[in-house]
Amino acid sequence: MPATPRKPRKKRAAVEQSSRGLTARQVADADAPAIMRTLVAAIEADGGQAIGVYRDPLGGSWQCLAALPLGKVAPTPFQRDLSEAHVKRLTARIDEIGRFLDPIIAVRNDDGTYWTPNGNHRRASMMNLGARSIVALVVPEREIAFKILALNTEKAHNLREKALEVVRMARELARLEPRPERDYALEFEEPALLTLGLCYETNGRFAGGAYNPVLKRCETFLSAKLPAAIELRVKRASKLLELDAAVSERVAELKARGLTSPYLKAFVLARVNPIRFQRSTDAPDWDDTIERMLTAARKLDTGKVKADQIAATGGAPTDD
Repeated sequence: MPATPRKPRKKRAAVEQSSRGLTARQVADADAPAIMRTLVAAIEADGGQAIGVYRDPLGGSWQCLAALPLGKVAPTPFQRDLSEAHVKRLTARIDEIGRFLDPIIAVRNDDGTYWTPNGNHRRASMMNLGARSIVALVVPEREIAFKILALNTEKAHNLREKALEVVRMARELARLEPRPERDYALEFEEPALLTLGLCYETNGRFAGGAYNPVLKRCETFLSAKLPAAIELRVKRASKLLELDAAVSERVAELKARGLTSPYLKAFVLARVNPIRFQRSTDAPDWDDTIERMLTAARKLDTGKVKADQIAATGGAPTDD
């Protein structure tokens, strides 16, 4: 399927200080539009309480600071899984301070429940503490729930978490608004995350970090609508898992010879990577690149590999 050509990144121009957005007094403008009056009424009908309505200081968009019944707040269905260790630490800190100082972000659903695309660990911590309500910034535009992955500052995403969240988001958007995949570049951030997310769903221990450098160069957002794009990415994920199986076989052979370096997978991948030394800014063809890597991985003669060659590979160790 046709893909969107990769464009070189432009350097962001310096912005003059105090040149953009609203003044402090404008943020608190009391003349809220009808959409906000409707939202406030809905929040209060849901058992919540609006604390204040204001405009975002950067873009001027309207939003509401509100107290919501905690039982009506849930994570988005495409969100990453909770980190129990992080929830435990966060619960202890909130309990120690005795204050909830960091409002979650929420959007309202038609059934009177709320999704939080940014705040699930805080929500879980408040649940653990037995809280009855939680303070949230309620945004009237429901689509914000799909645009906020990059703003999640609660706990840094690792590659696996981000990729899984992106592919879950893609499925939800395919159901709600199946536009071309490339239309959601902002929400998905990087096209490689979609393919990697499908790999992680099949194999939770998949070494995505080892393949991400190659995928970042080969992947582009697709012009196909999301349902068809997801089908193509399922095929790509299957091919990538096939490549990983072949690479893992070569790693196992090297280990059987007594070579136990943490760089074994990185070494094999470097040996079979056909675009390693290419400097073109154009994205290489995905299918051709991965197929060539798969062929090379199956043919690699590990009996000729020497320990000093592996040591020279360097770089970060990868999981097998």
